[in-house]
Amino acid sequence: MKISVFGLGYVGTVTSVCLVRQGHTVIGVDASDHKVRFINQGISPIVEPGVDDLLKSALKDGRLSATEDAARAVAETEITLVCVGTPSNSNGSLNLDYVMRVAEQLGQILRNKEGYHGIVIRSTVLPGTVEKVAAIVEHASGKKQGKGFGIASNPEFLREGTSVHDFEHPPYTVIGTSDQRMIDLLSSVYASIKAPLFTVHIREAELLKYACNAFHAVKVAFANEVGSISKTLGIDSHNVMKIFCADTKLNVSTAYLKPGFAFGGSCLPKDVRAITHEAKRHDVVTPLLDSLLPSNEAQIQRAIEWVLGQKKKNIGVLGLSFKHDTDDMRESPVVKIVETLLGKGYAIAIYDSNVNLSRLVGANRSYIEQEIPHISQLLKDRMDEVLAHAEVLIVANKGGGFDEAISGAAPGVAILDLVRILDGSRSFPKGYQGIAW
Repeated sequence: MKISVFGLGYVGTVTSVCLVRQGHTVIGVDASDHKVRFINQGISPIVEPGVDDLLKSALKDGRLSATEDAARAVAETEITLVCVGTPSNSNGSLNLDYVMRVAEQLGQILRNKEGYHGIVIRSTVLPGTVEKVAAIVEHASGKKQGKGFGIASNPEFLREGTSVHDFEHPPYTVIGTSDQRMIDLLSSVYASIKAPLFTVHIREAELLKYACNAFHAVKVAFANEVGSISKTLGIDSHNVMKIFCADTKLNVSTAYLKPGFAFGGSCLPKDVRAITHEAKRHDVVTPLLDSLLPSNEAQIQRAIEWVLGQKKKNIGVLGLSFKHDTDDMRESPVVKIVETLLGKGYAIAIYDSNVNLSRLVGANRSYIEQEIPHISQLLKDRMDEVLAHAEVLIVANKGGGFDEAISGAAPGVAILDLVRILDGSRSFPKGYQGIAW
């Protein structure tokens, strides 16, 4: 395929030489005559293992060239990958000047080009940016998206130092678009790359890159804070983290990585408090670990604010323990919601098949009798009692029959799902909201 790549910086250069190795013909475009000249002379504008050899090979084969003539590059190619920079502004916001400049330029060029042309935003941009680019191209070209041109988000997952390997062995290829012709074009571009292919909404593709990078940053900060605590206590942090990473069931896995409600129970809140207190006792600064409980509390407050916004007083709660298949209510975030709403005068009915005073023993019975006796009076023996009471229904865990209950909720009932008990394969009832979806 004939491809033009706008922006010959780090991502653009690596993308260009790797696409040639995949069998495509590439025209690189950049406003810098120095970068264009370097590329055409076989000199890489970036320092990256493997790029120099790929660049020389691509030029020798005659399938890579660079130019400042954007119109010629677009005219001679079927698809354009936009790889220009998106630096930070002084206030931390994203600078999209280069992206928008290219969008205007592409629109003006496409005004005079016959046929369909694909535009792919490979630069890292926030959700909504690609839609803005499409609007600019439409205005400047006089053509309609999906007819005269197509647009897609195609985030890259390249690490400096290993980018050539990462290009050819990515974790997956993501195509964000609803245009089937763009899906077909990009599928052809990456046909020789052996990796899972995901086609998603444009905004999902845009946000995915930020989710990935933010999580990478979280992992670095987490490991460093564990290291700081370890050093102070005379512990080998590398050995601790080596064993930590050996747990691929919970630690290095998909566990706990589904958006939902706050954590609770007898372990996580207590242990986070203990380790952060120990760090403070030794004057070790741990901003990431310190942020965990406030972040958890913010999720609880988000649920409370949603309920308050419904302006309805009769609240039904399905599930009281901190998670399904347990009767443990210690530090249950649902209890915090109930207590807050009670304090504001709401009428609440609760059903949880695992929380029955006649069967509770030990710590859980002591907790409900000593800490939340007022809540025990709100518990109902049957779920239909809660459903009959509720103007607002909160689904707090995945109890038996809760999914059928909300699917058949009475008209006008506002439903807040904290656990995504209804997955995307079902139609959501009117009035349904997820806490994070």
